[in-house]
Amino acid sequence: MKRGKMMAGKVFLFLLCLNFFSFAVIASNPQTCPADDVSSKCGDSDEWQGEFFPGITKIKYEGPLSKNPLSFKWYNADEEILGKKMKDWMRFSVAFWHTFRGIGGDPFGAPTKFWPWEDGTNSLSMAKRRMRANFEFIDKLGVEFWCFHDRDIAPDGKTLEEANANLDEVVALAKELQGKKFHPLWGTAQLFHHPRYMHGGATSSEVGVYAYAAAQVKKAMEVTHYLGGENYVFWGGREGYQTLLNTDMGRELDHLARFLEAAVAYKKKIGFNGTLLIEPKPQEPTKHQYDWDAATTANFLRKYGLIGEYKLNIECNHATLSGHSCHHELETARLNGLLGNIDANTGDPQIGWDTDQFLTDIAEATMVMLSVVRNGGLAPGGFNFDAKLRRESTDVEDLFISHISGMDTLARGLRNVAKLIEDGSLENLVRKRYQSFDTGIGAQIEAGKADFKMLEKKAMEWGEPKVPSAKQELAEMIFQSAL
Repeated sequence: MKRGKMMAGKVFLFLLCLNFFSFAVIASNPQTCPADDVSSKCGDSDEWQGEFFPGITKIKYEGPLSKNPLSFKWYNADEEILGKKMKDWMRFSVAFWHTFRGIGGDPFGAPTKFWPWEDGTNSLSMAKRRMRANFEFIDKLGVEFWCFHDRDIAPDGKTLEEANANLDEVVALAKELQGKKFHPLWGTAQLFHHPRYMHGGATSSEVGVYAYAAAQVKKAMEVTHYLGGENYVFWGGREGYQTLLNTDMGRELDHLARFLEAAVAYKKKIGFNGTLLIEPKPQEPTKHQYDWDAATTANFLRKYGLIGEYKLNIECNHATLSGHSCHHELETARLNGLLGNIDANTGDPQIGWDTDQFLTDIAEATMVMLSVVRNGGLAPGGFNFDAKLRRESTDVEDLFISHISGMDTLARGLRNVAKLIEDGSLENLVRKRYQSFDTGIGAQIEAGKADFKMLEKKAMEWGEPKVPSAKQELAEMIFQSAL
């Protein structure tokens, strides 16, 4: 018994020494944390080893016959189509908020997405971890651009000063991780989530909120400029009303215009050469937003003398919410010289809200690309994937699969447009439909040289006009043949 106690004592002493030695080794060699380690030891660390997306290599073009879901079938970045490389037509961008802040929650259910690198907090260290994941993701996906809201990439603070300090710290890391390879397609300020913005930011009835919104936009514009962003977006989710009974619409619109004028002035003051963009949306979360659609927004810009200072960021899902097709909104913006950027997504025709799904409809993508080609491209804008995984899609690889699908769909749309242009049948159909305006009195009308008296004389001379077929079904047949 005595001998057994002595042996136990020696074992205890040995383990104690081994434990002390282990602590000494750890102290002399600080531990690095793998990306998926969210333990208390690693939760606040900025040192990482390994990958956020292990097992997923850079996504490559493998062609239409490939069955590999982690490959491009139609998007071949350096392939030249209609005089430009595909990557220059597209200028694809990843939306930080949907990709790295989307949690899968909805009004009826709890979050469903728990990415391996998340620790359940909105701390600065967690913000930095997400930023590292962001750049690994876009690098493997093969895109050069990303987009962000200020409060998505950095936690808010108890004061504006604290919020700005948090943003500065995360932006410094983003600048380092970007290098010369990546930069934002655009940045923006989140002026809709915090309770202070329940009446809007630039259209709030409280001057203190208006000032706070201006300060937040000022800072967001500064960091967008610092990161090399090519555009800055205004989305007025709360800039509207719930009822006109308690709203001075004229005053709110005037305030919004003054806000946008101040943004133009500050952009020029800091030397930011990026394009300022307004993103139309009819409603949700407000009952009625002031930038309802492209035509409404164009009219607002003209009224307040801002038509040369802003362009539009057209979102396809917002187009359908306003009762239009995405193609209609793109053409309206293009014909007004205002098409600056596209938020590439779509909605569900059976659901009456902004579902932000990835665009996978080949026909719609082809019509979208018709507008882009007619516009000569989108640069300095591009296609931002303002789209999120479905609530039921919860694997990390789904983040890649969804973006690959969206990129391939638009690439296929571009290829279809090239077919339509090469064939020429659709263009000829449209040209022939309006050929009566090519010469004679038709040409005079287009030149502004035909008055009512002249037209009355012609109407009497010609008698009842012959109205030809519009050939809609033939136009649809030609279009479908390219798909």
